Amino acid sequence: MHAYSDASRTAFSRTDSKAELLHILNMASKLHQKAFSQCEKMFVVLGSPLGKIEISGCKLGVHEIHLERNAVLQNGPADASVSCEVCEASEETAEPLKQCVAWFQAYFCEPWMIEKLPVPPFHHPLLENASFTREVLWTLLRDVKFGEAVSYKQLANLAGNSKAARAVGGAMRSNPVPIIIPCHRVICSSGQTGNYTGGSHLKEWLLSHEKLQKEKLAY
Repeated sequence: MHAYSDASRTAFSRTDSKAELLHILNMASKLHQKAFSQCEKMFVVLGSPLGKIEISGCKLGVHEIHLERNAVLQNGPADASVSCEVCEASEETAEPLKQCVAWFQAYFCEPWMIEKLPVPPFHHPLLENASFTREVLWTLLRDVKFGEAVSYKQLANLAGNSKAARAVGGAMRSNPVPIIIPCHRVICSSGQTGNYTGGSHLKEWLLSHEKLQKEKLAY
């Protein structure tokens, strides 16, 4: 028969509790992903200055936003003819997708309206299950506003772990709703824009657009 010290019992207890917590979180994540996969999915495609923007979602929220990769940009950020219109959509469009369309139209054409519009609800496991990636993405949405920029290291610090700049980069690559959660505002410490989904030229366009519009609003 083994004799365990109080410290040993405490250690085993902590290990068991941690394993149980991880098991619960894993089960919750699987249930959430199953529910996510069973959603009645809808879509909207926007024609924008960045090419096509594909939005998918359901009645609970926006699932994902996809930017056209390597799109040829027809208009510069200063072009007065910038527009954003629906060019394709599913037969039924849920309210979260309508809110998303309104948000994008304001972002490109009437950026002064952004602060007055609700951010559409999201329905994606990555944005709902507890993780550092989730914390980073919500911190970015909450704290880094239109026309601002932060480095990966600065965002890691805002999210509570100043040594996690590399993990922040991974979170940016995983972002299911780019532009609304503004991973384009996260740049290198050197001042270089860095990589971006769809191409670095899209990131440069977005940063230039926001800088120009913010300067206009300042007058």
